[in-house]
Amino acid sequence: MDSAAHSPDHLHWGAEALWQRLEPLLPGLSVEVLAHVESTNTRLLERARSSGGQPDAPVTRPGDLDALATRDEATPLGRRSADVQPCLLVAEHQTRGRGRLGRDWVANSGASLTFSLSLPLAPADWSGLSLAVGLALAEALEPQRGSAPLRIGLKWPNDLWLLDATGPGRKLGGILIETVSVGRRRMCVVGVGLNVLPQALEGLTHGYGCLQEIDPTISAPAALERVAEPLVRGLLRFEQQGFAPLAGVYAQRDLLFGRPVTTTLPDVPEGVAEGVDERGALRVRCGALHRLVSGEVSVRLQAAAP
Repeated sequence: MDSAAHSPDHLHWGAEALWQRLEPLLPGLSVEVLAHVESTNTRLLERARSSGGQPDAPVTRPGDLDALATRDEATPLGRRSADVQPCLLVAEHQTRGRGRLGRDWVANSGASLTFSLSLPLAPADWSGLSLAVGLALAEALEPQRGSAPLRIGLKWPNDLWLLDATGPGRKLGGILIETVSVGRRRMCVVGVGLNVLPQALEGLTHGYGCLQEIDPTISAPAALERVAEPLVRGLLRFEQQGFAPLAGVYAQRDLLFGRPVTTTLPDVPEGVAEGVDERGALRVRCGALHRLVSGEVSVRLQAAAP
């Protein structure tokens, strides 16, 4: 367990207890907490590139991996035992957090939970990984209880939303998954940002939802304790089974299902979302039925008619 010396005193993250729970699942894991960092994803990607002897190795998203040939040669400095060791890196304050499509992620100390998990991953099919991660987080934060309505929904491909009684809801969190080759392995870095406390933020396109609206007692460290192990188990399960076994459960939290949406694809400017398939592709009815893979496609709910 490697808890950074810069970890602030006023928040107690329980890094050692987390490490004891997670290390049997991810041997060699380190758990680190930093008071300030520009981006937890960037920090872990830079470490992976450096340890692999390839500081300029391309960073990719899972949706882009089909066209990428994984490196099959040893690193220039030879294989090292530490170059694919997993790490859970937590930041109290992230100054330049990155979201998908280059968007910024607001992360204030104590009010947000921001962390990244890096680990070697080799699924047969990377499709649907962000959906599997979102589902693992949602189920950990709000387990299903009978027929009670769910408050946490999932917006394809990588957002968690807090659902309201009326309207589509408000953004609760986001996921950014990036990968980089290290020798013959591929390191996957899963970045997570969750709103924990209420904040008065302006200019947010989709509003602001936070975990304290569901659990008034929750804190950022408590949220991490709740999601860390389910996330690790979900990633390991995805590596073995892919997304297909999760499609039915995902449908119960699918924010877009049956709603009119707009997309950035010229062939599918708008349509009606009809759920996701067994590989996590979004099905959109626009005349014909189109299947959208995540990559750099953006999908938005259409504004409700006045």
